[in-house]
Amino acid sequence: MMAAPALAARLIDRLPPVRGRLVADSPLAPITWFRAGGKAEVIFRPTDRDDLAQFLATKPKGIPVTVIGVASNLLVRDGGIDGVVVRLSRAFADIRIDGAEVTAGAAAMDVTIARECRDANLAGFEFLIGVPGTLGGALAMNAGAYDRELKDVVVEVEALDAGGELHRLTLKDWAPRYRGCGVPADWIFTGARLKGSRGDGATIAGRMAEIQAERARTQPVKSRTGGSTFANPPGAKAWELIDQAGCRGLRIGGAMVSELHTNFLINTGGATAADLEALGEEVRRRVKAKSGITLEWEIRRIGSAKEAAHG
Repeated sequence: MMAAPALAARLIDRLPPVRGRLVADSPLAPITWFRAGGKAEVIFRPTDRDDLAQFLATKPKGIPVTVIGVASNLLVRDGGIDGVVVRLSRAFADIRIDGAEVTAGAAAMDVTIARECRDANLAGFEFLIGVPGTLGGALAMNAGAYDRELKDVVVEVEALDAGGELHRLTLKDWAPRYRGCGVPADWIFTGARLKGSRGDGATIAGRMAEIQAERARTQPVKSRTGGSTFANPPGAKAWELIDQAGCRGLRIGGAMVSELHTNFLINTGGATAADLEALGEEVRRRVKAKSGITLEWEIRRIGSAKEAAHG
């Protein structure tokens, strides 16, 4: 259960000094793409990697740390998140291109990486124009779209462990898999080296325009949504299973299954995180009953499910 404001204040007083910003009892709904969910007990915006590493190394043991990016594929439950929520600052958003290699921070937007590579005539990153969110989130889930995945361009991954120690991981150490990787869940990605190939700028721009047009035609990109809700099961497509189970347009409270693309949930206005999660679970139940297949959540769901008694 989420701590009361007085307890949140005591938590922030127990935290080590930082060069970045610590804020207690911080609303998260305004920064999530769903525009739903509770508060962070404390949110931390580190100034740079050293600031974050020092904080992890010196914070009191037992205080949970949760990392969020732009919250594009995230559902924060209505009770909020206990402990410290880390949100990386602009210092983690640098993008540098040297020949065919790209060095990018974890807070760099995937679409920004795609565009800068386009401008540098660097091919292989076009698919990122169709991946909402930041590089850090993409690394955590080996994000992909349009027949490409992040593993196709990663050379080296950089992350801090729970104690603040820096690790540089090869592709093998990162161990990507479909919508996941082998890195411990409590590590924080801070950046990566990526590699593409020299290409023609007009051709790259054309492919990116095709992807954007396809997304606009087939996905509710202008709605309050969290991206793809469920991972595709082996040999099947989640949206087809959902459609076959009769879930297109299904509603619970202010939450609705998109009529345009059934693997998207939408906040039609006023939906709580509980509405959205309950709708997702009802979709899973109906798909299981219809096809025998259990859909696995792709959207990351975090925090406590019940609103605390804040008054």
